[in-house]
Amino acid sequence: MKNVLLLSGGGSSEHEVSLVSVKHIKECLSSLSSINVISVEIDKSNHWVDGKGKKYLLDAKKYLRSFEQDGDPGIKIDVAIPCIHGYPGETGDIQSYFEMIKLPYLGCNSETSKMCFNKITTKLWATALGVENTPYIFITEESEENFEKARRFQSQNGDMVAKASNQGSSVGCYLVEKGADPADTIKEAFKYSPFVLLEKRLKPRELEVSVYEFDGKVQISYPGEIVCPSNFYSYEEKYSTVSKTTTVTKAEGLTQEQVSLITEYSTKLFHGLKLRHLSRIDFFLNDGSIYLNEINTFPGLTPISMFPKMMEANGHSFKAFLEQHIHKL
Repeated sequence: MKNVLLLSGGGSSEHEVSLVSVKHIKECLSSLSSINVISVEIDKSNHWVDGKGKKYLLDAKKYLRSFEQDGDPGIKIDVAIPCIHGYPGETGDIQSYFEMIKLPYLGCNSETSKMCFNKITTKLWATALGVENTPYIFITEESEENFEKARRFQSQNGDMVAKASNQGSSVGCYLVEKGADPADTIKEAFKYSPFVLLEKRLKPRELEVSVYEFDGKVQISYPGEIVCPSNFYSYEEKYSTVSKTTTVTKAEGLTQEQVSLITEYSTKLFHGLKLRHLSRIDFFLNDGSIYLNEINTFPGLTPISMFPKMMEANGHSFKAFLEQHIHKL
């Protein structure tokens, strides 16, 4: 039997989404007698706690021990599943610790996680790999020179989106319309990250694919679609109870050339950025052209999340996916 540490929570805005993802994973693994799941939440104070609030630590010998019980022999952990969306999961921080203590874990390595969580490095890598993405510049500090640089970009491209470079869930993401001075918005984005990305605003269809390893091969699902009536997928639009955004597991009306290009780009990104096990890669379809939007190295895994739904539509069981990787690690 393998002892699997299932980590949830973290300090990001997606803390609650992580808890729902973990619940779904536990349900998938509950019938597997060869797997013993130990569920621990990293609460918003960064304590590792169980369902009763008891605190734990994972030591350098890979034992999970009670923080509050002297002489606790602990449980030897064989595999970790860091089901944490945003910090410290998708940022690579928790993976760095697992690598240091040589604990096998599901998902992308620390370096890949870090590169993909940063919107600027993602775009630089995509360009280097020959994957089209939206016109952009990035700002490294608040200064009148950089504000003027932003104004020139705005005059060339019209409406633009300002994004904090190191945030998920559209936190620190703002629409800047053509007639508005971008300086104040850039200052606001700098509150969330050390760098700010400015992109030309498109009004595209938002497509995404599940890219994952199954039976020893990289699998790419047919594109699904996020249908957002407001054409700006903000934090509120993602999580509000009155959101009008819907999802479609299989996008309609795509040409074979568009699907093939998404598959080609996804394959380049998966191998070029050394993605591992699972990822969701998001694209824009704008005026017939395909552009990379972003890469999610540990996407939502709730029963209604796009990653498991597109995987299932692609003919593969999410439960079987988990079982395969846990026993392989």
